[in-house]
Amino acid sequence: MEQKQAALLNIPTAIVIAGAIVAGAIIWTKSPSNKNVAITPPGLEQQIKAVSNEDHIFGNPNAKIKIIEYSDTACPFCKSFHTTMRKIMDIYGKTGEVAWVYRHFPIYQPDANGRILHPNAGKEAEALECAGSLGGNDKFWAYTNRLYDITPSVTGDTPEGLDQKELPKIAKLVGLNVDDFNSCLSSGKFKEKVDSQLLEGMNAGIQGTPSSILVTPSGKYIPLEGAQPFERVKQVVDALLLEEK
Repeated sequence: MEQKQAALLNIPTAIVIAGAIVAGAIIWTKSPSNKNVAITPPGLEQQIKAVSNEDHIFGNPNAKIKIIEYSDTACPFCKSFHTTMRKIMDIYGKTGEVAWVYRHFPIYQPDANGRILHPNAGKEAEALECAGSLGGNDKFWAYTNRLYDITPSVTGDTPEGLDQKELPKIAKLVGLNVDDFNSCLSSGKFKEKVDSQLLEGMNAGIQGTPSSILVTPSGKYIPLEGAQPFERVKQVVDALLLEEK
């Protein structure tokens, strides 16, 4: 479906706006929201890129329900929600009813005062892409799972988050060639992809991580904001599966 290009942000503009939003104290990382789940806000289905074989998909690509997650590897709520999604996939991934689609939303641009919320999130997102390019979809998910397992939350005690020396160690652990991984990461070849997914999310109105969109066969795009607990995500998935029968 065509989009009105004049209404969309470009990447340089998005970087400026991202900094302004952080400077304005809007919360980027989200704990669970108490809001009711909304059904397809106007334009959301137009702004969110359709799931394709270019995505990193865990589970059945033809699943009834696709959960598109925009995530930041340095976000503590994303770390929590990653565990929730792994539990969801332990149930619905095995039946082929749900697929998990991972997209990047790293908050790593400086605000007007030069403050950066998650300084390493952009490079860590590139590391995930390097893992996928070198080892395919399985290595992408193995690398992603391990990174979320070991990364500390960005706090006053650990303002930089994960020690970046761990990135090649994770590559080795999941069976990637470390020299090839380091070469990929230092080249910055996936920065444009990471930034374009960040831009896509911003144009769709995403303001924090984790932010997820559940896509159904009947064309509903259902936002699910914040690190919703397993029970809540399961409740929504069960209702949608029942509705789509």
